[in-house]
Amino acid sequence: MTKPFVVVVGTDYSKHGDRALLAAYESARRVAPAELHVVHASLAAGANVGVSLAPPYQGVGPLPILSIEEQHRRLSAHLDNVLSSAPGFHEGQVRVFSHVVLNEPIIGLTELASALDAQLLVLGTHGHRGLARWLLGSVAEGAVRLASCPVLVIPPEPQELPVPAIEPPCPLCVAERVRSGEMWCEQHRQRHGRPHTYYQNDRVSNDHSLPLVAR
Repeated sequence: MTKPFVVVVGTDYSKHGDRALLAAYESARRVAPAELHVVHASLAAGANVGVSLAPPYQGVGPLPILSIEEQHRRLSAHLDNVLSSAPGFHEGQVRVFSHVVLNEPIIGLTELASALDAQLLVLGTHGHRGLARWLLGSVAEGAVRLASCPVLVIPPEPQELPVPAIEPPCPLCVAERVRSGEMWCEQHRQRHGRPHTYYQNDRVSNDHSLPLVAR
């Protein structure tokens, strides 16, 4: 019997998770036979009687504590809703399984992928940057470090990513280039001195160690 191509994907019920889910399904559909294991992982909210649907920081707001059975039903309904229009879904081209894991998302996803001997782990990213990313961490980054299989990270839509502001050029530098052809005004010329020059003998120092020394 041919071993199926196993794809594991994490979901947090956000639109970023849905993009990852569709990408994972398409990756599995291209290989036959294939299995898609969809995982929702979150920490237990006390005793093993229920888990929160998703942490508030994931952009879906604080949600009530649900029992494991309710979690499985909600996840199954979510899969039917997201994948219902996917090519070949109703023909059973890909066997789809749902999992609710009581663990940190990074640990839960990578452990399940390892237990299933998955060939691919797919994750969406919210595109957090700066302080938000430092405070919240990155499931995708952690999975890349811990997973025993290749990891496919699906970014947000391009229009959802923040566009960095570009500082305008120094007006004095612009005027100087027009007037004399020099690149910098007097003030900025002091910050752009002669570049370092590297020589071949800098590759090995006198004590035969390897650091490259700028002359």
